[in-house]
Amino acid sequence: MTFFETIKIENGKAVNLEYHQRRYEKTLLDLGRAKPQNLVDLIATPQDGLYRCRFVYDLVGGYEVEFLSYKKRDIKKLKLVEADLAYSYKSSDREALDELFAKREECDDLLFVQGGLVSDTTIANVAFFDGSVWLSPKKPLLEGTTRARLLDEKKIHLADIEANDLKRFKKIALLNAMIGFDILQKSVEEIVC
Repeated sequence: MTFFETIKIENGKAVNLEYHQRRYEKTLLDLGRAKPQNLVDLIATPQDGLYRCRFVYDLVGGYEVEFLSYKKRDIKKLKLVEADLAYSYKSSDREALDELFAKREECDDLLFVQGGLVSDTTIANVAFFDGSVWLSPKKPLLEGTTRARLLDEKKIHLADIEANDLKRFKKIALLNAMIGFDILQKSVEEIVC
């Protein structure tokens, strides 16, 4: 069983590294395995440009580091899908997510609903703007590092968001390590199909 962190590397700097370190440590400690190492010591970053660092690790201390060029995926439509998924650790086993993603039809990604509540997409946490504050689901599939930072900074707040309440929101933002806080340009009604 392997797990991974996707870390944004921008001109030699690992962005938001302390939050990746926390999640990496939490995974290993929760699963009672290998002693966590310091990620800054394991990742020799390229000095110029934008990269996606994929840090893959197992529960016995093994790891691999890979740097990939990055191109942002254009998300214009999200298909609302009821799903019963468990993905609380960023595992390399994404088979269930990939199977659902293949059913997105004309949409660019999926927006998961679990027990009537919105959670997140296959690649990002989400936040919704109600006209005064940004709200992010209390129970995401995965607690992302960008989401954690924005919660600490009090830029987003947690809420139970029911699928049938989506129409009351004005905007939607996708949150992940590579795109940060990316506000989609269309209304929620135009994006969710």
